[in-house]
Formats: sequence, C-alpha cells, structure tokens
Amino acid sequence: MPTQPVSVVDAFALRPFSGNPAAVCLLATPLSDERMQLIAAEMNLAETAFLQPESEGFRLRWFTPAVEVELCGHATLASAHWLYEKGVVSENQKITFYTHSGTLYAHGSAGEVTLNFPVSPVHPVETPQGLEEALGLRIATTYRSPFDYLVELESEAAVRSLQPDMNRLKHYPRGVIVTARSDSYDFVSRMFGPAVGIPEDPVTGSAHCALAAYWQPKLGKAVFQAYQASMRGGALEVTLQGDRVLLKGKAFTVMNGELQWT
Repeated sequence: MPTQPVSVVDAFALRPFSGNPAAVCLLATPLSDERMQLIAAEMNLAETAFLQPESEGFRLRWFTPAVEVELCGHATLASAHWLYEKGVVSENQKITFYTHSGTLYAHGSAGEVTLNFPVSPVHPVETPQGLEEALGLRIATTYRSPFDYLVELESEAAVRSLQPDMNRLKHYPRGVIVTARSDSYDFVSRMFGPAVGIPEDPVTGSAHCALAAYWQPKLGKAVFQAYQASMRGGALEVTLQGDRVLLKGKAFTVMNGELQWT
C-alpha cells in the first residue's frame, strides 16, 4: 500500500495554532499532478507543499485544495522549517527551491526562517466592475500585482471589520488584498482568494511581496513590521531589497503523520 509522510506546520505564527497552516510532503519518488491535487484536497489546508530533491536544492510545488499555484510564501517557510527541524538541511545553511516562479531561497533555523522572494510590482488599474460591491465599500484606487488586486482602506479598523461577499469575489483572479496603516505595525492586511478555494488566507507571504512594493514609497522605508489580521493572525518582518523581498517569520510543527492509499 503506497504511503506518504506528511507534516502540518503553522507558518508566520506567533505560537502554535496561529499563523497559516501548511502541509509539507517530502517525496521519495515523484507523484502525478493528479495525486498531489488529491492529497492537497484531502489535507484541506490553504496549501500543501511537495518537495523533491533536485540538483543542489529541492523542487517545490504548491497546491490549494482546488488548484496548483505559482507562488506561495507560507508553505515555503513551512517547508524550510521542516527541512531544518528534521535535519535534512543543517541550520543556517541556505536552501534553494526550484519553482514555477523561479529560484527561491531560504535560510535560518527551525525556529525562524527568512525567505528570499522576487518583488511583485504594483500599478494602478481601473477598478474592476463589481469589486466595490464584493467588498462592500467605495474604492479610491485599485492596484494590481502579477497575482492579485490590492486596495488600501482608510484604517486598520476597516481592514479588521471587513466582511466581503465571497460569492462575488470568486469572479476575480487569485486574490484580493486589503491593507491599511497601523499604529502597532507599519501596516496590516487581509487576503481573500475564493477563486482558488481559499475564502480568506490566514497569512500570505506572497501578498507581502506586493505590499512591500506598495508601502515603500508611501512610508519612505524598506523594512516593515507587518501583521495579517485574519482570525488566526500572523506576523512578518518584510524587507524590500531592489527586486527581491525578504520575508522573516517563525514556524511550528503541529502534526506528523502518514497518508496511505490503495
């Protein structure tokens, strides 16, 4: 009977059972895309990460319960944490990941990992028809990154209290980020992705590659303390370095197990 070890890791978490949970599978032999999608649906987490040794690093792919995605921050941090914690990679050794979004890097330890991701530039666009109705508010300016729409709200309270219409949001590609300045952090955000099977993502590393580009000219700085104000909540240190973004956060393994199928 085929089996596959799997762990669940809470990424960008302040403590266990916070942040964003991701499943991590290190593959001994390749699995079909269909099998990986079935496993991701079974795990029913925002993302399941599949790792396979390749060259001097690891091939890394991410699946939501519904689709494969091109970039995922929290499941990459979870993967790096798992590799350090299990001793597959020595602590403080740089990890190279080969992905659909190019080569990504991580370094650190099981306790805290820094990811090195490409920046996601943002630019103003015409507000898509129906987005105001989906969010339930008036939008001054809508921005677009390579993956998501981004909207700044007037306050942190507005971000935290937002209750979008998920059925309407399903019509927009990948996700919608809402953000605002914060008194406790440099900025807060939330991320909605019902089109890919994630009504609200607890903490989204890839969204912060766009948020760093958005907030840098507004705040006049390149290092940010950020908080994603979902129900679970998660904290990141975000550093903009040219065309790269460093995402630093903590992670905790909360489950180890084994999948099996006939």
